[in-house]
Amino acid sequence: MPSNNRVVFVDGVRTPFGRAGEKGMFWQTRADDLAVKAMVGLLDRNPNVPLDKIDEVAIAATTQQGDQGLTLGRTVALLAGLPQSVPGYAIDRMCAGAMTAVTATAGGIAFGAYDIVLAGGVEHMGRHPMGFNADPNPRFLSEKLVSSDALNMGATAERLHDRFPLLTKERADAYALHSQQKVAAAYVAGHIQADLIPVANRTAEGFGLASVDEAPRPESTLEGLAALKTPFRAHGRVTAGNSSGLNDGATVCLLASEKAAQDLNLGIKMVMVSFAFAGVEPEVMGYGPVPATLKALDKAGLTIEDIGLFEVNEAFAVQVLAFLDFFGIADDDPRVNEYGGAIAFGHPLASSGVRLMIQLAHQFERHPEVRFGLTTMCIGLGQGGTVIWENPNFTGETN
Repeated sequence: MPSNNRVVFVDGVRTPFGRAGEKGMFWQTRADDLAVKAMVGLLDRNPNVPLDKIDEVAIAATTQQGDQGLTLGRTVALLAGLPQSVPGYAIDRMCAGAMTAVTATAGGIAFGAYDIVLAGGVEHMGRHPMGFNADPNPRFLSEKLVSSDALNMGATAERLHDRFPLLTKERADAYALHSQQKVAAAYVAGHIQADLIPVANRTAEGFGLASVDEAPRPESTLEGLAALKTPFRAHGRVTAGNSSGLNDGATVCLLASEKAAQDLNLGIKMVMVSFAFAGVEPEVMGYGPVPATLKALDKAGLTIEDIGLFEVNEAFAVQVLAFLDFFGIADDDPRVNEYGGAIAFGHPLASSGVRLMIQLAHQFERHPEVRFGLTTMCIGLGQGGTVIWENPNFTGETN
């Protein structure tokens, strides 16, 4: 019988995010080893978790092949030293892979099938570029089920600019610069490092230890961003500067029923309130967070005014701006991506959903005046996903 257990986010970690390609810090590191490192680091800092009591492991990847193939949840669990009795599986919802790993296992907790789960994602875009070896059905184009732009994420971002003329390149560049600045400030303030699990790596310079994100460009300027090429369309508006990059990295989080967390004396960083996924036209996939958020708010009985903190994945600046404009939120609203986002950190596709959660959980600790926050992201082929969370530190008092 369903138990309707409350689902809690106990903890989450990630590896530093590297740049994809031969010059990236994880070029010679296996994808599954990145996930293993994150999982071991998470369990090391949560010693009260009985490993044989973990009920499920769900690890996402978008391009499931090679060292990113097999049933990642199971293989990563075994490689991380979990008992053979612990099951696991892989999952794919493109950019929202880790988010879906969280919501899928959360449903099991709420139903009473699970007490403790591990959920996350990994993407090694250097080894496994998005869509590599994919074979889209020719009917998509021959029967005009989708626009040809729908299969190119950069082109979908240009389409958003077309659809909403107020979303100018100047606004996108300004937003991107602000993201870089916020990430730099968050590093200086120590808000990022605590949740990073260092990874031993090997590069052309020899062996080393990756302990910080490789992609941020704090030296960015508006002038420099304005001068960048527009690779997806001549005289377009989407550039490498106002988009997330191609990246490698892994995330893992620990979810539990509220009762299990209390029985095991585990900390509770967030409580899940609701979640929703929604579809949109594939050629404007960046608009997906809007209907997903409306749906999640409706299920929670909340309005956008109830949300005090937003973690919006920055696949493209224009996609975030479309979300903000719909809900009447200013481009520089301090509630949005307080520590910056994927334009600076990078976006290793299936891992990014849990990065959003990690950052929101850290902000909840610092903002006891905020009761609700959300994590949201667009998803390739025309989808969006949103999870609404409650702050266990909420005091009801404003600062």
